[in-house]
Order: sequence, then C-alpha cells, then structure tokens
Amino acid sequence: MQRLRLTFAKTAAMQYTGHLDTHLAWERTFRRARLPLAYSQGFHPQPKIQLAAALPLGFTASAEVADIWLEKALPLDEVRAALEPAMPPGLGLVEVAEAPLDAPALQTRVRAARYRVTLTSPLPPETVDARVADLLDRAEIRRVRRDKAYDLRPLIEKLERLRSAGDVHLLDMQLVAREGATGRPEEVVAALGFPPDEARYHRERLEWADPA
Repeated sequence: MQRLRLTFAKTAAMQYTGHLDTHLAWERTFRRARLPLAYSQGFHPQPKIQLAAALPLGFTASAEVADIWLEKALPLDEVRAALEPAMPPGLGLVEVAEAPLDAPALQTRVRAARYRVTLTSPLPPETVDARVADLLDRAEIRRVRRDKAYDLRPLIEKLERLRSAGDVHLLDMQLVAREGATGRPEEVVAALGFPPDEARYHRERLEWADPA
C-alpha cells in the first residue's frame, strides 16, 4: 500500500464545489487515471481519501492538501503522469509526494490557514489600515455563528492590508483552523465593517502543527 500526499489548487471552475463533491472529484480522477485506489474495510467500502481541511463554497485556493491511498506503491512520476490528463477543470496538481502509512490524519495536524482577501471599497487605504488596527487592538471581538456567541479575536493570528489599487484593497490574514476553533475570513471582513458577500476569498496555504 502507498499513501500519496497531493498538493493541489482549486480555481474558479470549482469554487462552488463543496467538500464532499471535491472528495468525489478526486475519486473519479483516480479512476480515470486507472490508478489502484485502496478502499476501507466493511460492508460499504469507501476509497481512502483524506482532505486536510474543508474549503468554504466560493473560495479558491493555491495549496490544498489531500492524502490518497493506493493498493500498491507506484513511482511518483508515474502517478503524476497518469493524473494530469485526468484532472477536471478547476483542480490543478501542484505536487505529488509520499507520506508514511502511519502518519497522523491530516485533519489533526492543521493549525491555521493563510488567506488573501480582495475588498472593493471607495474608502482610502489609510481608512482600511485604521479599521484593521482598531480590530487588532480590541481585547475581544464578539461574533455569533449558528446562534452561538464566540470571540473572534484569539482566532486572528495576522491581519494587514498588503496593497491597494484604486477601490480594490488586498488583505493578508492568518486565522486559527483547529477543531472547534476555526476563524472564518468572511467574519473578519464583517468585523472590519465591509460587506462579506462582496469580497473575494483565496486560501493560500495551510499551516501545520508539526513539520509536514
């Protein structure tokens, strides 16, 4: 058996494809590529595929990570050569690597996520910077998610405006992404006083709790 670790991009053609459908897209890709997927045991065997972290609908991404098991080990260059022509529009293969069979589940290793958020607002850059500084200065940022109040502030590890061009402002943010404690960039945008539905969200990479 072989445990592959794939790094992949998710572009506009798949930005409204949900987590389960992304899982299914990988299963279909491996079948089209005629690669020997490994399956779980039991009455309803499922292909052994792990996605590190769900990407919210409408987001694009540069470096998502999935672990996918094969029944037998194959050379990585052979795997890549088989996958690339089988990839659907919206998924881009960045890297094919091998992970130890006994490595922890990807979901348990994700610590944070890095985002680039594009805002469109007539406000000058100085005003955007002032709102960012004010938000970071707060001891607490009360928000409500699914009818439950929580504090957003400890989930923000980094937040800054990178650059502006006219009415377009690019924000860089790193948010905690652990089980039961996940920062959502659209909620940061709302806390800054901007309409979250009008922003564009891109996840640049995941940050790990231990070396990859």
